[in-house]
Amino acid sequence: MRIPVLPRPRSLAGQLFAMQAVLLALVVAGYALFSYVSDRGQAEESARRQTTAVARSIADAPSVLAAVRTSDPSAELQPYALKVQQDTGVDFVTIMTPGGIRWTHPDPDQIGRPFLGNISRAQRGESFTETYTGTLGPSVRAVTPVEEDGRVVGLVSAGIKVEAISERVREQVIALFSVAGGILALGAIATYVINARLRRHTHGMNASELSRMHDYHQAALHAVREGLLMLDAQHRVALINDGGRELLGVGREEDVMGRSVADLCLPAPLTGALLASEPRVDEVHLTDSRVLVVNTSPVSGGQRRGTVVTLRDVTELQSLMGELDSERGFSQALRSQAHEAANRLHTVVSLIELGRAEEAVEFATAELELAQALTDQVVSAVSEPVLAALLLGKAAQANERGVELVVSPDSGLDDGLLPRSLPPRDLVTILGNLVDNAVDAAQGGMPARVTVTACAEDGELVLRVADTGPGVHPAHADRVFQHGFSTKPTGPGGRGLGLTLVRQAVRRHEGTLTVTEAEGGGAVFEARLPLTQGTEDHVTRKAVSGAERGLPGGVA
Repeated sequence: MRIPVLPRPRSLAGQLFAMQAVLLALVVAGYALFSYVSDRGQAEESARRQTTAVARSIADAPSVLAAVRTSDPSAELQPYALKVQQDTGVDFVTIMTPGGIRWTHPDPDQIGRPFLGNISRAQRGESFTETYTGTLGPSVRAVTPVEEDGRVVGLVSAGIKVEAISERVREQVIALFSVAGGILALGAIATYVINARLRRHTHGMNASELSRMHDYHQAALHAVREGLLMLDAQHRVALINDGGRELLGVGREEDVMGRSVADLCLPAPLTGALLASEPRVDEVHLTDSRVLVVNTSPVSGGQRRGTVVTLRDVTELQSLMGELDSERGFSQALRSQAHEAANRLHTVVSLIELGRAEEAVEFATAELELAQALTDQVVSAVSEPVLAALLLGKAAQANERGVELVVSPDSGLDDGLLPRSLPPRDLVTILGNLVDNAVDAAQGGMPARVTVTACAEDGELVLRVADTGPGVHPAHADRVFQHGFSTKPTGPGGRGLGLTLVRQAVRRHEGTLTVTEAEGGGAVFEARLPLTQGTEDHVTRKAVSGAERGLPGGVA
């Protein structure tokens, strides 16, 4: 069974042309009807005036009055009437007796016969006009008396056929339709040119296809979770979807359409990327609460028309990558510890084989006490499980790199201290990156030490990390937290993100982040995050009870 092919919908230009043709036809038809009625009336009125003037001129002519007195008026009046008819453009001139017997007629056979029409008013000395059907057909005629000394001695009738009047009107209507046809032809040519230009700009799509594409465009625009931003040639916002508003922190109630990117109060590096003329590929930029991957691509069609910007949120991905790096570090530390444990175990076995059991026990006990002392120190100072586990892992990593990680005696955090508004992932981001940065700075120094303090002060959670490295130059105190800035030899290509993520997390919880110079050299990074009053009281009670039990640092 053959499926019938539906006709392709008429193009927008075709529909416009059809509508234009119909409207023009209606206008022309209406105007033609109006012109026909109006012009016909005007033509008949003009014919009445013309025939009346001709008839009165003939009736007043002395030659006509003289011919009427002769015995054979037709002999003189017939040539005269034909001459006047030819010169004035009327269809007939009839001169007759007062009783209506013709002396002249365009058809000589009609001479001597009665005039067909009304003559009673003329016989009474009155001129008048009428439309009457005579021997030549329907005509508009004028009848006027020929008077001598107050007596009617003859009658004159001049007429124009109705057919001639209609012919004049038809000529005017034909001229009107010719003009309308010319206008329609010009409209067709203009419509063809516009249609070709429109199809070139719409890539051959008709109105229904454009409407359908617009619906799909709107649906896709709001369904895509990634941010989409379109800028015009002046870097003004021409389009932004819901994802773009969310990622850039622009609320729905704020009207950003038509505003310049520079007026959106975005971070300076992100604004610079959006205003750049060259494309940007997978650039990482940070806002106050998000890590964004930005791609820009210019829209060109012979000239630069704007820029398409895509935004991807990698905040969680970046956090997971940080956790993965920590886990990778932990595994490397465990592998190194396993290797060291194997060496120590071989030492113990060798001492036993040599018959030095007491020395073997002493060596093993010393190693166990050293490992346990580190664990006891961390756990006794920081009972919060997430931070304790993080510090233990970082201590092992630092030890492998020749850096000593020390938990300050001032530290004191209990399990359950942190509010629900402060997720463990953010603590790992803050403290983990600060420790990593400090270990990098202290590595290779003498001494190589990192001191960590985690406590609660004045209703705030304080995370303080001090190192014995070269420190931070005062000129770099603000720049050190910017994305891409690094003083390490490897440059900013793969560094400069950790401290930026720390600042982002601290700002997200309305905290503060500072860097100062340590007393013995090096740098001190301090993050302060607000806690509730109830949490502070809980910490105070725990600290007092811990001091009563004589635990290190006065912490339970």
